[in-house]
Amino acid sequence: MTLVGCGSPGQEGQEFTGSPAPNGPSSESPGSEPLGEGCSDAGTPDDAGTPGDAGIPSDAVLVTNTTRFYTSEGTSERVEDMSARPPEIYVPHGSTFSLLLGSAVPGGWLFTGVPSGPYYLRTGSTYIVSNARHVDVGINKLGRPDTVYSEHYLTPLQLNLVNMAPWTNWSSASLPGSSLQLASAQVDLYGAVSLFDFIPDGETRILTHNAELWAGTGNIPIFEASRGDRLYVSQHSQYPAGTAPDGTELGYSAVDRAVEVGAFDFTPDGVTPMPLAGVMQPTRRTEFPFEWRLPAYTAWALDAHPLATPSIPSFYAIPAAHGTNDGWIGYSGELLTLQLPRAASFNFTQRLQFGNPFPSTWGVVGLGSYSFRVLETVPDGSGRLVSLSGSISTSDEFNSLIASPLQPRVSPPRALAIDGVPASTQREVGAANPVISWLPPAQGSVNAYRLAFLRYNPEVNTLLTDGVLYLPGSATQVRLPPGMLKPDSIYYLRLSAYDGPGYDIERDPFHTREALPMAHADAFSSLFTTP
Repeated sequence: MTLVGCGSPGQEGQEFTGSPAPNGPSSESPGSEPLGEGCSDAGTPDDAGTPGDAGIPSDAVLVTNTTRFYTSEGTSERVEDMSARPPEIYVPHGSTFSLLLGSAVPGGWLFTGVPSGPYYLRTGSTYIVSNARHVDVGINKLGRPDTVYSEHYLTPLQLNLVNMAPWTNWSSASLPGSSLQLASAQVDLYGAVSLFDFIPDGETRILTHNAELWAGTGNIPIFEASRGDRLYVSQHSQYPAGTAPDGTELGYSAVDRAVEVGAFDFTPDGVTPMPLAGVMQPTRRTEFPFEWRLPAYTAWALDAHPLATPSIPSFYAIPAAHGTNDGWIGYSGELLTLQLPRAASFNFTQRLQFGNPFPSTWGVVGLGSYSFRVLETVPDGSGRLVSLSGSISTSDEFNSLIASPLQPRVSPPRALAIDGVPASTQREVGAANPVISWLPPAQGSVNAYRLAFLRYNPEVNTLLTDGVLYLPGSATQVRLPPGMLKPDSIYYLRLSAYDGPGYDIERDPFHTREALPMAHADAFSSLFTTP
């Protein structure tokens, strides 16, 4: 798919601080024509869309929404009804757009009269720029299709855990101490345990009702003993990781002991504690050599933003429920978490280890990430500061990731601009749907871009994702569709370049974003306001 101003087409086809979730940035002028302007032929040579669209008329687009459920028994699919929130298509015409409304057909939503060339498919607050005639906007999910979810993502806990490894209290981000995590192999649940009692160093038993589960996967499912619903309780212990060049003691957290509690019934109501009891057991161990070339990350800080400074380098070993044949599906916690000091820039070389309580049919994913940040004053006269951020990360099957020194596979996009003005300039944009432009990364290949807009909320003094636009890796600019930016608001944008050979952004954007390997690098703007 060729877009005006895109240069050579690229190949066709997860931000965080703390725990990652599958579910994360010059003077060069990148050009000024928005997506599709002046295109005499923006489609494929025969104007028939992209491969995989057989059987769909050349002027039609079929949108489907297929949820894939992954369990120990295999994969099942469910076609979702889109009538409550139907998709929309916006067709660009220079600086304007025409809106197309489709209609329900068996198994999907059909649009007719869609001209050849790129269009914008909207689903919720997400837009996908595509030339495909069939797009599936479904997602991957762990657990049974018939799982029932409560309205709660927090629940009290009643814990009775014995035979634990000696407890260690938290000292710093680099000396994290002991902690507990929960994950299920039957339903979609991962969570961290908050302990409100003080646990003395060296303690090997926890008996308390003063604890809470925060579900990182969203609403807590209802557990059914008759369906075999169980939970793993994992104890993470602190291990030494040598010292930094300045003598700072380094450590990391890794699974030490665990137990899978028996099947039980539980309906979260926010009041009744979830009972968890068991004898913690040692887990099978993996020890490995690890080299992490941090200077290769910090060298790209100014490409992320001209004022960016290196922030936090993090490395994880993560369980991949039910294997990695289709990538890293869902989120089941961590097996190892290593966080090095802020702005660290040295070659980290160490032997590390972690335990693994999960079935041998599960995989292990490695993830390395380095974040960057800029502190800016909010342009509302309040004098408050906010942190703007981006990162560079790589995820792959664990043994593949550590087979060579860990370093970036792709660098940030370059020359990020809003209507031709460098995006690092804090200002009011001149239009509600400006043109965002950039140059490709200097390193790596790009299969897709993700353009996220984060809107400032003055009530909590933070920025929250307010809209996302996905583009093929050949793009170097895009005009925003109408209504994507709200009036009289404060935003910053983050442009992520993805290097993932299995990422099919035009036809299957959300299933395939979990394919492995996957690397990304961000460039981000300063704060800007809308008229």
